[in-house]
Amino acid sequence: MAVAVPPAISSGGVGLVCLRTNRTPTGGIVKKSDREIMEILEAFDLTKTPHSAAQLAGCDEKTVTRYVAARDAGADPFAPVQRESLVDPWRAKIEEWIEASHGKVRADVVHDKLVAMGYDGSARTTRRAVAGAKKAWKAGHRRRYRPWIVEPGM
Repeated sequence: MAVAVPPAISSGGVGLVCLRTNRTPTGGIVKKSDREIMEILEAFDLTKTPHSAAQLAGCDEKTVTRYVAARDAGADPFAPVQRESLVDPWRAKIEEWIEASHGKVRADVVHDKLVAMGYDGSARTTRRAVAGAKKAWKAGHRRRYRPWIVEPGM
Protein backbone atom coordinates (compact mmCIF):
# COMPACT_ATOMS: atom_id res chain seq x y z
CA MET A 1 0.00 0.00 0.00
CA ALA A 2 1.49 3.32 -0.99
CA VAL A 3 0.39 6.61 0.50
CA ALA A 4 1.13 9.88 -1.28
CA VAL A 5 2.35 12.70 0.95
CA PRO A 6 2.26 16.33 -0.23
CA PRO A 7 5.70 17.89 -0.91
CA ALA A 8 5.28 20.32 1.99
CA ILE A 9 5.12 17.41 4.44
CA SER A 10 7.95 15.43 2.87
CA SER A 11 11.49 16.15 3.88
CA GLY A 12 12.09 19.07 1.55
CA GLY A 13 12.14 16.92 -1.58
CA VAL A 14 10.39 17.71 -4.82
CA GLY A 15 7.35 15.60 -5.72
CA LEU A 16 5.67 12.92 -3.67
CA VAL A 17 7.08 10.51 -1.13
CA CYS A 18 5.77 6.95 -1.02
CA LEU A 19 5.40 5.39 2.38
CA ARG A 20 5.06 1.61 2.19
CA THR A 21 3.49 -0.61 4.77
CA ASN A 22 3.64 -4.37 4.69
CA ARG A 23 1.07 -5.00 7.39
CA THR A 24 -2.68 -5.21 7.16
CA PRO A 25 -4.84 -3.17 9.55
CA THR A 26 -5.26 -6.31 11.67
CA GLY A 27 -1.50 -6.84 11.92
CA GLY A 28 -0.98 -9.78 9.53
CA ILE A 29 1.91 -9.91 7.08
CA VAL A 30 1.09 -9.26 3.41
CA LYS A 31 3.06 -10.76 0.51
CA LYS A 32 4.96 -8.20 -1.52
CA SER A 33 3.46 -7.43 -4.88
CA ASP A 34 5.35 -8.35 -8.03
CA ARG A 35 6.11 -4.69 -8.61
CA GLU A 36 7.57 -4.27 -5.12
CA ILE A 37 9.72 -7.37 -5.58
CA MET A 38 11.05 -5.95 -8.87
CA GLU A 39 11.83 -2.65 -7.13
CA ILE A 40 13.72 -4.54 -4.41
CA LEU A 41 15.76 -6.49 -6.97
CA GLU A 42 16.46 -3.38 -9.04
CA ALA A 43 17.61 -1.51 -5.92
CA PHE A 44 19.96 -4.39 -5.05
CA ASP A 45 21.34 -4.49 -8.60
CA LEU A 46 21.99 -0.77 -8.36
CA THR A 47 23.66 -0.73 -4.93
CA LYS A 48 24.96 -4.33 -4.54
CA THR A 49 24.30 -4.17 -0.77
CA PRO A 50 21.16 -5.34 1.07
CA HIS A 51 21.30 -2.42 3.52
CA SER A 52 21.24 0.29 0.84
CA ALA A 53 18.74 -1.59 -1.29
CA ALA A 54 16.42 -1.93 1.71
CA GLN A 55 16.56 1.81 2.30
CA LEU A 56 15.79 2.53 -1.36
CA ALA A 57 12.96 -0.02 -1.55
CA GLY A 58 11.50 0.80 1.86
CA CYS A 59 11.72 -2.67 3.34
CA ASP A 60 13.89 -4.73 5.68
CA GLU A 61 17.41 -5.94 4.79
CA LYS A 62 16.33 -9.54 5.41
CA THR A 63 13.58 -9.17 2.81
CA VAL A 64 16.13 -7.97 0.24
CA THR A 65 18.48 -10.83 1.12
CA ARG A 66 15.69 -13.40 0.79
CA TYR A 67 14.54 -12.22 -2.65
CA VAL A 68 18.12 -11.90 -3.97
CA ALA A 69 19.02 -15.38 -2.67
CA ALA A 70 15.94 -16.84 -4.35
CA ARG A 71 16.80 -15.16 -7.64
CA ASP A 72 20.47 -16.24 -7.47
CA ALA A 73 19.47 -19.83 -6.69
CA GLY A 74 17.36 -19.92 -9.85
CA ALA A 75 14.09 -20.04 -7.93
CA ASP A 76 11.13 -17.88 -8.81
CA PRO A 77 11.08 -14.97 -6.32
CA PHE A 78 7.42 -14.33 -7.20
CA ALA A 79 6.27 -17.84 -6.27
CA PRO A 80 4.37 -18.14 -2.98
CA VAL A 81 6.20 -19.87 -0.16
CA GLN A 82 4.73 -23.15 1.06
CA ARG A 83 5.14 -23.25 4.82
CA GLU A 84 5.07 -26.36 6.96
CA SER A 85 1.93 -26.85 9.03
CA LEU A 86 1.66 -28.23 12.56
CA VAL A 87 -0.51 -31.03 11.25
CA ASP A 88 1.92 -32.19 8.51
CA PRO A 89 3.54 -34.93 10.62
CA TRP A 90 0.06 -36.27 11.42
CA ARG A 91 -1.42 -36.24 7.90
CA ALA A 92 -0.70 -39.92 7.28
CA LYS A 93 -2.63 -40.88 10.43
CA ILE A 94 -5.55 -38.61 9.48
CA GLU A 95 -5.70 -40.14 6.00
CA GLU A 96 -5.57 -43.63 7.53
CA TRP A 97 -8.59 -42.87 9.77
CA ILE A 98 -10.52 -41.37 6.83
CA GLU A 99 -9.79 -44.42 4.68
CA ALA A 100 -10.83 -46.80 7.47
CA SER A 101 -14.10 -44.91 8.05
CA HIS A 102 -14.82 -44.45 4.31
CA GLY A 103 -14.78 -40.67 4.77
CA LYS A 104 -17.27 -40.65 7.67
CA VAL A 105 -15.02 -39.72 10.61
CA ARG A 106 -15.67 -36.26 12.08
CA ALA A 107 -12.93 -33.68 12.58
CA ASP A 108 -13.61 -33.29 16.32
CA VAL A 109 -13.12 -37.04 16.81
CA VAL A 110 -9.87 -36.91 14.82
CA HIS A 111 -8.71 -33.93 16.89
CA ASP A 112 -9.40 -35.75 20.17
CA LYS A 113 -7.44 -38.78 18.96
CA LEU A 114 -4.53 -36.64 17.81
CA VAL A 115 -4.39 -34.76 21.13
CA ALA A 116 -4.25 -38.10 22.94
CA MET A 117 -1.27 -38.99 20.74
CA GLY A 118 0.58 -35.74 21.54
CA TYR A 119 -0.64 -33.29 18.88
CA ASP A 120 -0.60 -29.69 20.16
CA GLY A 121 -2.26 -27.85 17.25
CA SER A 122 -5.64 -26.17 17.29
CA ALA A 123 -8.98 -27.75 16.47
CA ARG A 124 -9.35 -25.37 13.52
CA THR A 125 -6.11 -26.64 11.99
CA THR A 126 -7.33 -30.19 12.43
CA ARG A 127 -10.68 -29.34 10.80
CA ARG A 128 -8.87 -27.85 7.79
CA ALA A 129 -6.64 -30.91 7.44
CA VAL A 130 -9.56 -33.33 7.77
CA ALA A 131 -11.60 -31.39 5.20
CA GLY A 132 -8.72 -31.51 2.71
CA ALA A 133 -8.12 -35.21 3.31
CA LYS A 134 -11.83 -36.00 2.94
CA LYS A 135 -11.98 -34.02 -0.29
CA ALA A 136 -9.02 -35.99 -1.67
CA TRP A 137 -10.55 -39.28 -0.51
CA LYS A 138 -13.92 -38.49 -2.11
CA ALA A 139 -12.22 -37.51 -5.38
CA GLY A 140 -10.76 -41.00 -5.63
CA HIS A 141 -13.94 -42.78 -4.56
CA ARG A 142 -16.63 -41.21 -6.72
CA ARG A 143 -19.34 -43.24 -8.34
CA ARG A 144 -18.35 -44.42 -11.79
CA TYR A 145 -20.42 -43.32 -14.74
CA ARG A 146 -21.83 -46.36 -16.50
CA PRO A 147 -24.12 -45.45 -19.36
CA TRP A 148 -27.23 -47.49 -19.98
CA ILE A 149 -26.64 -49.50 -23.11
CA VAL A 150 -29.86 -50.80 -24.57
CA GLU A 151 -29.65 -54.24 -26.17
CA PRO A 152 -32.34 -55.65 -28.40
CA GLY A 153 -34.53 -58.25 -26.73
CA MET A 154 -33.94 -57.13 -23.18
